[in-house]
Amino acid sequence: MAAPPEVTSRNLSGKYIMSKTLSDDTDDILKLQGVSWFKRRAISMFTLTLVVKHYTDEAGVEHIDIDQTLSGGIPGMSEDRTLDWQERSESDDIFGAVIGLSKRTKLEEVEDEFLKSGWSEDTVEDGTVLAVAWSDPENNKLTWKAELTWGFEILNGERRHARHVKFTSSDKKDGPIFKRLYYDYVGPK
Repeated sequence: MAAPPEVTSRNLSGKYIMSKTLSDDTDDILKLQGVSWFKRRAISMFTLTLVVKHYTDEAGVEHIDIDQTLSGGIPGMSEDRTLDWQERSESDDIFGAVIGLSKRTKLEEVEDEFLKSGWSEDTVEDGTVLAVAWSDPENNKLTWKAELTWGFEILNGERRHARHVKFTSSDKKDGPIFKRLYYDYVGPK
């Protein structure tokens, strides 16, 4: 379902379901992140729902808190982003120890053409969320890095929440992997 015009990269609050038919398959990325075959199969069978709370705190810092749920109401990970470009560490059952940082940025400041192209006019105007995460070298055998831009695209005539992913790994020597993920907006949270 298309996102309404009031839902923008400056106000992502709402409920979204990942579109498996429109999104690129991410199994190759999950494998390079060290996710087991069994977990990757389970992930591919479930539908992912995101409940997003996007707000600005009293200090003027933007936050995006996301609760993930899998088909059948199975709780997934929580993803809390503070858009201040400060490194934060976390650990979870799927990706292990990860370091990440996030910020709002204008697309002309994004270096990679794939990450900055294809966005809707409102995303170009408001800027995109830039999120970067990488494996914690002290706690992981594998070395990888994911760079993502979040915003909205017009796809098949509908405005959809999208994430562009550029993924690099020490186990993949022939260049990065590029993926697009699309989400159906299903209403306020």
